[in-house]
Amino acid sequence: MSNIIVLGAGMVGSAMAIDLSKKHKVTLTDLNQNVLEKVKKKCENLIISQLDVTNKEHLQSNINQHDLVICAVPGFLGFETLKAIIEAEVNVVDISFFPENALELDDLARKKNVTAIVDCGVAPGMDNVILGRYNEIMKLTDFECLVGGLPKIKKWPFNYKAPFSPIDVIEEYTRPARYVEHGKEIVREPLTDCDYVEFDKVGTLESFNSDGLRSIIYTMPHIPNMKEKTLRYPGHVEYVRVLKESGFFSENKIDVNGNSISPLEFTSKILFNEWKLGETEEELTVMRVTVKGENSKGQIEEVVYHLHDEYCCDTQTSSMARTTGYTATAAANLFLDGLFTEKGVFPPELVGKDEACFNYFMEYLKERNVHYTKTSRLV
Repeated sequence: MSNIIVLGAGMVGSAMAIDLSKKHKVTLTDLNQNVLEKVKKKCENLIISQLDVTNKEHLQSNINQHDLVICAVPGFLGFETLKAIIEAEVNVVDISFFPENALELDDLARKKNVTAIVDCGVAPGMDNVILGRYNEIMKLTDFECLVGGLPKIKKWPFNYKAPFSPIDVIEEYTRPARYVEHGKEIVREPLTDCDYVEFDKVGTLESFNSDGLRSIIYTMPHIPNMKEKTLRYPGHVEYVRVLKESGFFSENKIDVNGNSISPLEFTSKILFNEWKLGETEEELTVMRVTVKGENSKGQIEEVVYHLHDEYCCDTQTSSMARTTGYTATAAANLFLDGLFTEKGVFPPELVGKDEACFNYFMEYLKERNVHYTKTSRLV
């Protein structure tokens, strides 16, 4: 039994803490004491502790008694929090999905003899794990990931609900999207290149550019074509683009009757209620990961992994929490079980490339009824 501390008791953080508590001693922390007490009622064997991760000294003194940190703080806090964890010489699995490049902390992690597995969710996360493995056994030319979290019941106008803060969703809609085409990095505006895509059990969804490739731009530069796109119900993109083009996502403050207001903060407040996913509201996660290239027999093969996951009524756990959180807890357990021992910063493709680690992820998720189904064809 290991001693684990989880930073962040949101929907995903709490699901991870509960999952890890089956096998380990787990302390769950958050700035909000009420949120912590609510999670404690769901899982009595959790230890809860109020913690402000922006207080570096307090953070480091709280984590240094633990074998592993699980970092599930909001994206804007992620990079500095991860840096503070590494400086404290504690191993970490991170899902905070911050905009900065985590690989910049690799030298520090090696120097501190720390293992940091980052971007370890559903996407980025499991799509990287799949890519990492197939990069070992095929000569890849193409990688594509289509992914989205969706409410089961559509509500006009946005037909969307978020299991996390609207400001993190808006970040996805404003951060320039990078993809790789013919070996060159292309930067496009997010919410562009919309296509309609068909998915079993869901129907037609629209896909659009988002900045999801992240680490693989640097770790897989030999793959000439790589793209990640986000999925939403048809119509969502048009409404979001209207807000964006009208200035509602701007951080530049404006004067309203003598008050200085950030349009982005105002919009986030409005959308919080519109987009907030109810605690027991049913939602689903869909993902399609496609890799193409030359297999061991010299044939051109296309391999596709499909994910369709829904809210779990038995455990009252959202699909996004399950698909994201259990990927991270799989990484935590395979590290604690000694399957991965390298030191430094590792995005999931550098963990999943190992066959034993890849199989561990797949089996761990399957045990929790998160199923990836594989199809392949020669092209």
